[in-house]
Amino acid sequence: MSSEDFGSEPLGSCSVATIASLLAYGLDQDTITGLCQPEEGTGCTSTDNCMFQYLMGATADAQSAASNVSVGLDVSFLLFSGYLVFLMQLGFAVLCAGSIRAKNCMNILLKNMLDACVGAIGFYLFGYAFAYGRKYGQNSNGFIGNWNFALSYTTETSMSGTEFTTFGWHQFFFQWSFCAATTTIVSGAVAERCTFSAYMTYAFFLSSFVYPVVVHWVWDSQGWLSAFNTFQDGYALILKTGAIDFAGSGVVHMTGGVAALMGAAIIGPRVGRFGPDGSVNEMKGHSSTLVVMGTFLLWFGWFGFNPGSNLVIASQAAATVVSRVAVTTALAGGAGGISMLFYKFLTVRAWDVVATCNGILAGLVAVTASCSVIEPWAAIITGAIGAIVFSVADYVTLNKLKVDDPVSAFALHGAVGAWGVLFPGFLAAPHYVVEVYGAYGFGMDAEAGKRFGLFYGGHGQVLLVQVIEVLAIFGWTCVMMGGFFFILNKAGLLRVPLQEEMAGLDIANYSKSAGSKDPSVHCTVGMEKQESGALGESVSKA
Repeated sequence: MSSEDFGSEPLGSCSVATIASLLAYGLDQDTITGLCQPEEGTGCTSTDNCMFQYLMGATADAQSAASNVSVGLDVSFLLFSGYLVFLMQLGFAVLCAGSIRAKNCMNILLKNMLDACVGAIGFYLFGYAFAYGRKYGQNSNGFIGNWNFALSYTTETSMSGTEFTTFGWHQFFFQWSFCAATTTIVSGAVAERCTFSAYMTYAFFLSSFVYPVVVHWVWDSQGWLSAFNTFQDGYALILKTGAIDFAGSGVVHMTGGVAALMGAAIIGPRVGRFGPDGSVNEMKGHSSTLVVMGTFLLWFGWFGFNPGSNLVIASQAAATVVSRVAVTTALAGGAGGISMLFYKFLTVRAWDVVATCNGILAGLVAVTASCSVIEPWAAIITGAIGAIVFSVADYVTLNKLKVDDPVSAFALHGAVGAWGVLFPGFLAAPHYVVEVYGAYGFGMDAEAGKRFGLFYGGHGQVLLVQVIEVLAIFGWTCVMMGGFFFILNKAGLLRVPLQEEMAGLDIANYSKSAGSKDPSVHCTVGMEKQESGALGESVSKA
């Protein structure tokens, strides 16, 4: 039928009058043909019936398009957040390089690069499966994942679209960026005396097994500590609450910090760190400029680390949570820096640049667990206290335990991370708990059940679960990483020979490739070597 003759005779189940009415409503010929004479089934029989079918189809198409846009926005958000988290690797590298002596600078830079390299392979082969793996339509178990090794299922679901939002490529990338951050935390603690082979081995073990198991406990819907494990009467397995660790004060920072403590304690102090009487000899880093640069890079990356942990953004409710997390993250970092600045001034009567950097990072670590469930003023409190916790833990680690940790990794990530995990037990706001976790383990009766912070009138249920998380992560990491470092040490594979350590690992290993008899110059090009560095540059009171 030509376009001129369309509507001059009945079409399928539609009369001439019906066709005329549909044309009057602005429907084109192809649409009318599909309604009146479909390839399958019976066509519409009246104008009202045809318009109903048309509107229902148009609505379904619009919903499908909106869903695709929503998925695309969420995936883009998660990928971009992962890019920011991965940028933190540069921050860690710069910070560590400035915190140690120049003669070991290239060595620590290479090791920081290999954290990402080795971690990528380990997390790809085993880690992601142990963290989140389960067969489609089946459960894993509360302790460890057991499916999707080497991304076998991710490849399948990304092709078919089944469970793509849950197990697609973007999820692996984002989770790997967190894994790389955890692995890097340990690098500074064993700096200047760890062998290259031991470093690569521990990085693989941590990224492929130790860290992923903790991830499964807290963040996977099957984990025994998870607020998302709701298979028991619709509530979380542990005390009907589950742990509040939104972005990983415990999962990421405590795991890395406790592993750092084990490594630093077992490998032993650097030569000359302690005197014969046990007194501490100062070993300053070579560039506070690098430390400041690294701090700002890490702070910038934290705006992917914490807000990105919401995983989605394509709704007003999700966008509200993400934007609040960004604000609490910024405030906690600022409060930590100010708190440390004045704490140092009151104790040593000097403005300490590097201590302020450590305070900023302590504030950021402290807020990482609670950033989604606290008010902005509470973020200032946790950040400020986190800086003090860092100072005390750093003093105890070095002066009482006699553990030589060149970058204070345990104090910053382990001790402050534990404080960050505990904080929701005190100041998790009731309405935010419902907003973030209400559809899961806390239940919509979270407020009636008083499953929120103690200072809001909640009972100790939330705080108790947070304590359990701290103890579980500390015990697991101590046993696994402590045992691993112990075996390496007994086998003589952990520490470099005395001559190499005294000469500097750069001179012993990199002088040929560096093209200089003193490769340390390659870490200080364009900036002045500074006598006071990452462990305590102070600007005296004028």
